[in-house]
Amino acid sequence: MAFREELPYDEGLDNTLAFFNEGYLYITNRRKRFNRDMFKTRILGGKQVICMAGKEAAEAFYDNDKFKRHGAAPNKVLNTLFGQDGVQTLDGEEHAHRKSLFMNFMTKESLEEIGDLVEDEWMKSLNEWAKQNNIVLYEEVKQILTIAISKWVGVPLDEVDIESFSKELGNMYESAEKIGMKHFKGKHARNKNEKWLEKLIGKIRSGEVTVDEERPFYKIAFHKDLEGELLATHTAAVEVLNLLRPTVAISVYIVLSALALHEFPKEVDELRNGDKTYNKMFVQEVRRYYPFFPVAPAIVKNDFFWGGHDFKKGTLVLLDLYGTNHHPELWENPNDFSPERFTSWDKSPFDLIPQGGGDYLTGHRCAGEWLTIAVMQRALDLLVNKMSYDVAEQDLSLSMKEMPSVPKSGFIIQNVQKVE
Repeated sequence: MAFREELPYDEGLDNTLAFFNEGYLYITNRRKRFNRDMFKTRILGGKQVICMAGKEAAEAFYDNDKFKRHGAAPNKVLNTLFGQDGVQTLDGEEHAHRKSLFMNFMTKESLEEIGDLVEDEWMKSLNEWAKQNNIVLYEEVKQILTIAISKWVGVPLDEVDIESFSKELGNMYESAEKIGMKHFKGKHARNKNEKWLEKLIGKIRSGEVTVDEERPFYKIAFHKDLEGELLATHTAAVEVLNLLRPTVAISVYIVLSALALHEFPKEVDELRNGDKTYNKMFVQEVRRYYPFFPVAPAIVKNDFFWGGHDFKKGTLVLLDLYGTNHHPELWENPNDFSPERFTSWDKSPFDLIPQGGGDYLTGHRCAGEWLTIAVMQRALDLLVNKMSYDVAEQDLSLSMKEMPSVPKSGFIIQNVQKVE
């Protein structure tokens, strides 16, 4: 007979306030207190939730027979971050079919192209940065990525104000867990840009607007579902934003890369020798070490037994992404920044999970993870080898309850020069 054990319970009628006050560390703090990788709590209006972390937990969490995603994300997250009816909310054959659309964009050639586009825009910006006293790197990189990914996707920018557009795309991922005006800004930005893209998609389908048929924008506009029907224009607009918005969010990782170069200056010499292997190891360590997504939600599909506990159909489960990336049983000295740890990493799909785990094609691992790594590697090379700069006196602290977490100052640089 299988061993069953009652899970520890974080007392309280509703621990939502504690969840947001402790942010990335909420689950980790209780795992340490209970000395368990799994416990129960109540959040989001007193809803019973199971929280878990670790490699084995990730393997279970990304088992499509055990969990589903539809209905897992709160509406406020859908209204800002993911959008309604996007690929992240689908399950089964419908999810696999839609996911294949995105994975087909991630070819070696297309990843090289997005890197080239980022570098082109970055080098143009360097000329302007050299004329200015203070550069807020986070805001500047958001604009660079907005232009680069729009060109890559095939979204026309003729009448777009790039500064405003980049801020709106930023608002979508910066406001997911916020309340009040900050949440309103994210919701407004999504509504505005969904309507704009819906109109464009309608014009593309009617032939009134012509876009490159090899670009993702065209392919999404004419993508057909399992029944052979074109996606609703709103759904197609959501999926276009599911390429634009996450790519602009890579600005968070790029600024964290700059922070890592500043906090761990010995790494610069290793990176300046042009070793692409070390460049990627550094990028992977940035993704592991710094906070990005705190948790991933899913709902129990059918009753099952795992880890000494009965999971009941309909239960909300949160996988601790940040905690798994810092789990002491998975990572030696997890609170040390050490790119060298990836020299012997076995590339497990369930221990390094900043953008989800499991299989790309059939599971819910982020379709844009390869693109993220490609853009980060190119940006890291630019920071180390194509420019010089000074880091201004500023507040570089990271909040463990702001999601995503970037240096409070946005990372201000001065005396920027292009290195030929």
